[in-house]
Amino acid sequence: MSAHSQPGTAVDSARWKESFDAFAAADEARAPAPGGVVFVGSSSIRLWNNLEQQFEGPLAITKRGFGGSRMLDCAEHLQQLVLPYKPRWVVVYAGDNDLAEGRSPAEVLASFTAFVEGVKRELPATRIAYLSIKPSPLREAMMPRVREANAMVEAYSRATRNLDYIDVYTRMLGADGKPRAELFLPDRLHLNAEGYALWKSVIAAHLK
Repeated sequence: MSAHSQPGTAVDSARWKESFDAFAAADEARAPAPGGVVFVGSSSIRLWNNLEQQFEGPLAITKRGFGGSRMLDCAEHLQQLVLPYKPRWVVVYAGDNDLAEGRSPAEVLASFTAFVEGVKRELPATRIAYLSIKPSPLREAMMPRVREANAMVEAYSRATRNLDYIDVYTRMLGADGKPRAELFLPDRLHLNAEGYALWKSVIAAHLK
């Protein structure tokens, strides 16, 4: 973790309080059964409508996305986001906001490594899948750093047991190498239904 990102951690804990309180209330109302799939990350997870019903099969899905979050925040809050559920799978989408705030690809990898190691300490049999950082029209200028971060995470995933890298980045590019605008909402950052359908098709193969 970099020195310049450290001071924001405590502030961000308060920032996520509403989300974490909502997760706790949902757990109290109906605690997810162990052995399912937890989707965790930023608003691309939070805004995925009916995510819990998207994938066929016996594994129950729990959605724990909190908008604006970074890979840094996911690693910092494992106890609220992942560990209590004892999942068979964790699918992570984060890193996009880290880069947008000026953190480096190496810092994204460091935060993801901390996330993975935190899960493995408590849940050594759990498999983790990292969804590559997406190319979005709004953040097109950031794409070289997105590619660098994705490449670093992919290399780490190949060398680490029970860790998968899921490439949605490549599928979201047009023939011209630019982000496919038809996959995004008018804000040019978040996915529309067509974008989520693409994600679902890529992720489903990994969850079988």
